[in-house]
Amino acid sequence: MPITQYRIKAVLFDFDGTLTQPGAIDFKAIKASLGCPAGRAILEFIHSLPSGAERRAAMEKLLRFEMAAAAESRPNDGAQEIVTWTKQQLLPVGIITRNSRDSVIRALKNFDKLGVDDFDVIITRDDPLAPKPSGEGIVWAAEQFQATPAQVLMVGDFIFDLQAGRAAGALTALVDPAAAPELQSLECDFRLQQLSALRPIIRGGMPLAAGKLPNDLLAPYLEALDIEDPSLLIHPGIGEDVAVIDRGGDDLIVLKSDPVTFSTDAIGRYAVAVNANDIATAGARPRWFLTTLLLPCGTTPSQAKTIMQQLSQNARRWGVTLCGGHTEITDAVCRPVVAGMMVGTVKRGNLIEKKNMAPGDAVLFTKGVAVEGTAIIAREFATRLLAGGITAQEINVGRSFLNHISILPEARLAAEDGRVSAMHDVTEGGLATALSELSVAGRHKISVEMENIPVLDQTRKFCGALGLNPLGLIGSGSLLICCPPDYCDGLIERLEKQSIAAAKIGKVMASGTGIEAWHQGRKARWPQFDTDEIARLYE
Repeated sequence: MPITQYRIKAVLFDFDGTLTQPGAIDFKAIKASLGCPAGRAILEFIHSLPSGAERRAAMEKLLRFEMAAAAESRPNDGAQEIVTWTKQQLLPVGIITRNSRDSVIRALKNFDKLGVDDFDVIITRDDPLAPKPSGEGIVWAAEQFQATPAQVLMVGDFIFDLQAGRAAGALTALVDPAAAPELQSLECDFRLQQLSALRPIIRGGMPLAAGKLPNDLLAPYLEALDIEDPSLLIHPGIGEDVAVIDRGGDDLIVLKSDPVTFSTDAIGRYAVAVNANDIATAGARPRWFLTTLLLPCGTTPSQAKTIMQQLSQNARRWGVTLCGGHTEITDAVCRPVVAGMMVGTVKRGNLIEKKNMAPGDAVLFTKGVAVEGTAIIAREFATRLLAGGITAQEINVGRSFLNHISILPEARLAAEDGRVSAMHDVTEGGLATALSELSVAGRHKISVEMENIPVLDQTRKFCGALGLNPLGLIGSGSLLICCPPDYCDGLIERLEKQSIAAAKIGKVMASGTGIEAWHQGRKARWPQFDTDEIARLYE
């Protein structure tokens, strides 16, 4: 049965035929020279010889063969890259082989990107450990890595590698590029044709960073969903803010669910705003709100009441009915978590879908990057800001950004004339992630003029003091709007009359996905963030 859940804390590689190209060492010639029967393993045959002199002579002969092969061996395709990448993930990497240490060291001299020092352990037959197929070496390596054998991935190309892994209780991966018939019946956890295929396997066993599940991991799951309900008009997808249901009649039902996990002192306000924001990006009106409150042990009744009052007051502020939910004290969380579900409605002809964005559309951006992140930092990390040279007055200004995390006013205004082709609010992962999500959902590339992206003074100062990139900082309160170029200037003027700053930061390009960034007329790198910058402050 294929393994479905696992954890990887270290990776061990076989050497010959795995990290080196197969065929460098001629085992048939070695056996013939030693008089070893075809069906017998070489090391075991040598150890069975009756006298010490015979065993020493046979080992010397074996070593000569190995050293000659090592001099001619070359890295296997993708071997150096996968070892380097694995180390970049801060995972220990080792070699476990039946070869001699001298032959491994000699072969590694033919690697141009790796050397002996790149491996945390190198286990050979010269070590006082039983060689593969015994699992003794893997168990010993796991101890060095402060892992259990079950958290070690054993990668090899031969039956002994898999037998050793299974004997130790480790995960096993068979590298079988030619789909050799003699290997098809071998039991292993993973079977791959090339070493590069190890990346998703290793990543699948590594801890996820705090924040949203990365889009590249989420996308395959969403694409595989078998949705046959014809009443679901907008299906789950990267960058899709809402689900839309057609139940007949003039109004469509718009659904959104989003938790708030970062902020604590005004978490109720955030919860209402971020859920209502997504409803508004579809041109809809948020109507009903349900919440689940998960509160850590030690929470007082007054603290719970404050959060519930925030939810009630802010729902009322935006014309939303707080109609139910659940509240629980649990040791499953270490700070308050509010998971909200917002329901809204929109007239059938007024639904705004991202698929309608078109080449040439202008991309507008309201307010500035990281409005929400700036407020959270001011409210949760004032001490660190003060230590970084930020004044108390500047921190108070940042705290007031909480008053601007709703995009309902600009979304309603933008949707009035029916000419906006798409809207997307900026949330976790900041503007960098939001633009990428908009591109994916809208199925068009987007060109961005980075010098036109507005960064508010408080945001710039806070991020500078804490070493954060504002483009990757959580940003509820800012709205991305796609509209025809002839509508752009008029919309900006109307927004500014309502005291809502807006700037044109780019345009929609041809079909496809991705961000094309420019700065002062030169091609620039568009940043990507595996986790929101705010998460670094909570580590």
